[in-house]
Amino acid sequence: MISFGPTEEQDLVVEAVRSFATEVLRPAARAADETETLPEDALQQAWELGFVATQIPEAYGGAGEARSPVTSALVLEALAYGDAALALAVTHPAAFAFAVLDQGSEEQKKRYLPLFTGERYHAASLALAEPTPAFDVRALRTRAEPKGDAFVLSGAKSSVPLADRASHFLVVAQGADGNGSLDAFVVARDAAGLAIEREKNLGLRGLPTGRLTLERVEVSAADRLGGERGADLRRLLDSSRAASASLMVGLSCAVMDYALPYAKERRAFGEFIAQKQAIAFMLSDMRVETDAMRWLAWKAASQIEQGQVATRAAQFAHAYAAEHAMKIADDGLQVLGGHGFIREHPVELWYRGARTLSVLEGAATL
Repeated sequence: MISFGPTEEQDLVVEAVRSFATEVLRPAARAADETETLPEDALQQAWELGFVATQIPEAYGGAGEARSPVTSALVLEALAYGDAALALAVTHPAAFAFAVLDQGSEEQKKRYLPLFTGERYHAASLALAEPTPAFDVRALRTRAEPKGDAFVLSGAKSSVPLADRASHFLVVAQGADGNGSLDAFVVARDAAGLAIEREKNLGLRGLPTGRLTLERVEVSAADRLGGERGADLRRLLDSSRAASASLMVGLSCAVMDYALPYAKERRAFGEFIAQKQAIAFMLSDMRVETDAMRWLAWKAASQIEQGQVATRAAQFAHAYAAEHAMKIADDGLQVLGGHGFIREHPVELWYRGARTLSVLEGAATL
């Protein structure tokens, strides 16, 4: 029979991860947002769950478990149910590691993958987005100029997660062959010509992001992802968009699960506000749209897992989730009324997180 639900094993994984997210990540979320710092203990506990290391082959020091984008989508949703900013902090190193695993040269795999299989949390980052009014991955301004056996990178990147601590950045640039394709290059944190500046954001403030300025940063040919053959970055982009959709599903579930009991317990003018038609419709729409977002995210993850071209599905999932996660968060504020703006309730934090997630490119991966 055809099944459209998780397997029994995936259900167990989701149960464990959601329990961790609600017991560890969510209690740490408010302080992380207020202080704009990551809770190191929670980060280390999350690292020990092995989201990255378990999926790296044994030859490079990992556990060698089979990669499953569908399972990753479920894990990202469960983590974001606790807190989206900390979910990204926990999982973003995979954006670098999995790109190297999927498309790196053998030399790159041997050099970089063992960094992510140790007992301590290790940060590396994907630098994709750029500080332009309407970012378009098809029109990057960051350029890679061939120079003998090396490349010279010039441009700027924004919203780079973990920029405050990443040992390496995977910088996406206009391809060196000049035909409009994309390339990616490994840039060490201490590379000459690289400047890093901390950003201040509306939401996801617990996740440190930064702006990279690359002024003729020279990297060797061996630092080009995939080496001489280069890399097809379509899978990386598709995985990132599907992953972001899953994060927004998790955040939307958190809003819904907070707003519903509040509406059932809050009385106004002699009746529970959940009995008011306007509120009831909001709560109903939350459920419908969250399920729709989840199905689109699962479809994209499934196509990626099967090796299909998932660009269309991933873009649909991301665009739909970006629109409706914001609507669900706004409706959550409306259900709580004035309490929605008070920081003793987490809905305003989720509202700001939803807005930030909707415009964040390259922050997650499957």
